[in-house]
Amino acid sequence: MKNQNKSTQAKEKPFDFILFIIILILLAMGIIMVLSASSPQALAEDGDSYSYVRKQVIFAIIGIVAMLVISKIDYKIYAKFAKVAYIGSVVILASVRFLGSSSKGAVRWLDLGFVRFQPSEIAKIALIVFYAAWLTKNKDKLKDFKKGFVAPLLFIVPIALILLFLQNHLSATIIIVVVISIMMLMAGTKLKYFLISGIILALVGGSALFTYIKVKDSEDANFRLARITTFLDPWSDAKGDGWQIIQSLYAIGSGGLFGAGLGESKQKFLYIPEPHNDFIFSVLAEELGFIGCIVVIILFAVLIWRGLLVAIRAKDMFGSLLAVGITSLVGLQAILNIAVVTSSMPNTGIPLPFFSYGGTALVILLSSMGILLNISRSAEKV
Repeated sequence: MKNQNKSTQAKEKPFDFILFIIILILLAMGIIMVLSASSPQALAEDGDSYSYVRKQVIFAIIGIVAMLVISKIDYKIYAKFAKVAYIGSVVILASVRFLGSSSKGAVRWLDLGFVRFQPSEIAKIALIVFYAAWLTKNKDKLKDFKKGFVAPLLFIVPIALILLFLQNHLSATIIIVVVISIMMLMAGTKLKYFLISGIILALVGGSALFTYIKVKDSEDANFRLARITTFLDPWSDAKGDGWQIIQSLYAIGSGGLFGAGLGESKQKFLYIPEPHNDFIFSVLAEELGFIGCIVVIILFAVLIWRGLLVAIRAKDMFGSLLAVGITSLVGLQAILNIAVVTSSMPNTGIPLPFFSYGGTALVILLSSMGILLNISRSAEKV
């Protein structure tokens, strides 16, 4: 009876309320910004200013329900499906090459008729689950160079090759590699292995990638190279490849301290291409100003803080690494997206979590937040 009571109390333990509230605030702000940023394009395309936000709200509701349901499922069960998650990631990413649909020179989407999504979004979470389980199982080998550094990174190779050469998805590759590296470091892999290998791979990989893009005579290759180099001087091709980032900087600059007011952005009127997607932070900066940007950044910072707190206080290594992976994924994407729209790094097509338009991506994101909330149930004194 005592064991049953303890089990019941563990299941009924509430999740991290602060984390939950931050998620809801970010989601609410994201929906409001999708409404504002998408209205001109939605009106031009469909004759309905609310067509984009209506879909986003539906997926947000589905995502919230999924988050609440998943928050009640014991996260330990995912360790049993770690191998399935990895194999499934490879299969679903590879299938895009044969069954996927293309957009803007890249084949990254699967269109099932009733829904269109990027398998890479599912693969990111699946790989976090796989690595959390693998690193936990092999925790005694992580100090060794071959078994603790080379071996786990070999699992990324098939994923990276598929993403780079079959999907032209550099941003997803970077995010996956960095998130997995963070998880490995937190699990106990030595930092010096990453520093030495990182320098070597950066030199070799950068040269190889640049050579590949330069040698490959195709419109797509030139498009990818332009996206990487344009951020250095977007005004050198102001009406071409530099157009998007210039319009983004105009939006951010004109926002000032307090912004032009919600819904008052000028750059969203077909100046910034698809302002409701990767460059939605630019519209936010124009309408809500520097203060609005700081508020959003603080909210993301609090989410990262609560996520890491959950990881630190998780009762087992698997839960801790799972929380680190999910938190790192959200935090890294937010940082990189803001860096892109401010022209601090090349445009690699990274969405802003909770804000960028995309129904299935939002559902997957909220589902991962459900996993994080469940881990917080078992955490001590969060």
